[in-house]
Amino acid sequence: MPPTLASLVQHSALNLTVRAGEDRLQTPVRWVHASELADPVPYMEGGELLLITATTLDADDPEAMRRYVRRLVGAGVVGLGFAVGVNYEDVPEALVEAAREAGLPLLAVPRRTPFLAISKAVSAALAADQYRAVTAGFEAQRELTRAALAEGPAALLARLAAHVDGWAALYDASGAVVAAAPEWAARRAARLTGEVERLRERPAPASAVVGASGDALDEASGCAEDRVELQSLGTGRRVRGALAVGTGAALGTAERYAVHSAIALLTLTTERSRALQAAEQRLGSAVLRMLLSGQPDHARAVAGDLYGGLLDAPFRLLVAESAESVKPTKPAKPVPDPETGHPLQLLAEALEAAAARAGEAVLAVPDGEERLMVLAVDGGAVVTACEGYARREAEEPGVVIGLSAPTGPIAAAGAYKQAEQALSVARRRGRALVEHEELAAGSILPLLADDAVRAFADGMLRALYEHDAKGRGDLVASLRAWLSRHGQWDAAAADLGVHRHTLRYRMRRVEEILGRSLDDPDVRMELWLALKTTASPVPSTE
Repeated sequence: MPPTLASLVQHSALNLTVRAGEDRLQTPVRWVHASELADPVPYMEGGELLLITATTLDADDPEAMRRYVRRLVGAGVVGLGFAVGVNYEDVPEALVEAAREAGLPLLAVPRRTPFLAISKAVSAALAADQYRAVTAGFEAQRELTRAALAEGPAALLARLAAHVDGWAALYDASGAVVAAAPEWAARRAARLTGEVERLRERPAPASAVVGASGDALDEASGCAEDRVELQSLGTGRRVRGALAVGTGAALGTAERYAVHSAIALLTLTTERSRALQAAEQRLGSAVLRMLLSGQPDHARAVAGDLYGGLLDAPFRLLVAESAESVKPTKPAKPVPDPETGHPLQLLAEALEAAAARAGEAVLAVPDGEERLMVLAVDGGAVVTACEGYARREAEEPGVVIGLSAPTGPIAAAGAYKQAEQALSVARRRGRALVEHEELAAGSILPLLADDAVRAFADGMLRALYEHDAKGRGDLVASLRAWLSRHGQWDAAAADLGVHRHTLRYRMRRVEEILGRSLDDPDVRMELWLALKTTASPVPSTE
């Protein structure tokens, strides 16, 4: 513990006596300062024991002493030491009364006790307290290191929570709670997800002090439920995770050492070595190539324990591309900062984090700079994370994703084609995610929502629209009715409210104008799709 007024009073070599403020002697003393100024407040920082001989003070004036003491209390001075037998034979009663009224501890310093002795006693106590804190910090560091190496982050958090007499929680790069200690702290840590997300937006290293409810903590009042320190994890500018430490009061020196040690250890745990990450990616790429080339047995043998479990259950193949690489007509966004992350890299990290939280395997392999391929458990956390991404990025997705139907190792090549088809549709529709099942269950017409298809339809029907625009008949409506009735003259004519001979004449005019035969099923199919694709008449160019 740091020195207190009580420990100084109990110091046998100082012989201090208490004249006022007996109930506040447990206050810590940050430093000792001697001053004979009538107003030493501008030179105070708070927490000092002020020593005086009253050379420049009218210590017998009650009103002057009240003003003097009130200013000291307002500046945070924790105690006043008065040297007796120098300028005054005893502590003036006016000063004693002023100190009692203000609640300021007042100590009488005998003539044989120099102020320097008090300063040395406080300095020695502060040094001893610092040494104890450093020693405790190093012991905490060793204990935390042993826990991290032997049992992992969860054990480290448990040791850290015990050291700070509070709770601790670890968040991954997505802001989700990975582990917490004690167990009840997980619910409290989850309330800080918003604060963690804001911390991730700042360059690392970053920190913040908040309440457990997520409100910014007023350090002066300490009004929040807990004092929670948030610290980012990561060696670069990108935040790879966060550590939350909740306590009832501000951290002391020993606790601060423990927290800093935990940050370093968790950073090492969170930041996998580049060599290991590259090796895993090479292994995953080999497994994927074998699957796509029709060698599932070889792929399973190479996958081993790392990816083998993924091949034992139905999985889905995901193909993702950067939205900027598939939208060349849109204004280009600024090139992503390597430290802040490419959209595909951020997606891969989010999917891997989701898999880690759920305890499931995932295989994510970059395919160049603008493409990512992922094998994920069907119905698992990764697929759910993809769906969540699509909902969040619906307006302007940074990544476009195609997702295959559930499959197994034998049919991986077919799943790749399905994912490619779904990705192509996602690009055409401007959507963040398209699943292959949607293509089989839906209509073909949305697939034709393309400028080239619309241009073809407009060109094919332009002559008919121009004919109708001149008031020469209603060939477009007649063609639509006839095609919708599969060429049945009577039914189509009834729909139009005309005689069937009139309809026959109109269809001959359609053939003459287009130069195509309506007896050709391909022509009928193209005309029907053109009518479905064209939403409004094409204006005349004449």
